[in-house]
Amino acid sequence: MTAGWMEELGAERASLGRASTAARVADVLRSHVTQGRLLPGTRLSEEEIGAALGVSRNTLREAFRLLTHERLLTHEFNRGVFVRRLDADDVRDLYAFRRIIECGAIRRGAVLGRLGGAPLEAVRRAVVSGEQAARADDWNGVGTANMAFHQAVSALSDSPRVDETMRHLLAELRLVFHAMAAPKEFHQPYLEDNRAILELLTAGDHEGAVAALLDYFDAAEAQLVAAV
Repeated sequence: MTAGWMEELGAERASLGRASTAARVADVLRSHVTQGRLLPGTRLSEEEIGAALGVSRNTLREAFRLLTHERLLTHEFNRGVFVRRLDADDVRDLYAFRRIIECGAIRRGAVLGRLGGAPLEAVRRAVVSGEQAARADDWNGVGTANMAFHQAVSALSDSPRVDETMRHLLAELRLVFHAMAAPKEFHQPYLEDNRAILELLTAGDHEGAVAALLDYFDAAEAQLVAAV
């Protein structure tokens, strides 16, 4: 568990409200996974998290159940609930799914005329955010910006179901990223790839963007399979 994570979690207590649901609590915890604040293997304390968020034990247990179903957590008998560690087979499956979802989103976005304006602006903001984080030597921030980039690419499909699926998928993927011992060396080349994909989308070359994304996925999958 990263330093200060529990304090950051407590700061979100007010946003939950008294009638918070397990789904909302799961959203908060998933977000912390996606942002790299929770590491694989971390034991999640019902007492500490419940107190930080001001939710009942039953609500928290239901949130844990939802996240276990999403393959983000695992329950170990007589030991508790832990953030899941993913293996090489998980990585291969995640990337197979990403090829379907993100490449399909770009092609669907081209059909819908979404490769410009507000939809593409979200992709641009994520690219710029990653570049700014790199200049600040904030490689965890670069990883978070990369999550935002791929969420924005999938949003080109204009499908709430795709958006939700990607939120779950990217949280799993962030757990895999922790396997990289040198995050700067891992993330830095993909900043240029993200910029190149943005430029292809801006130029209206959606098939060129798809081809670049497929090359990107091949390289990243090989690195991560080797690491885990």
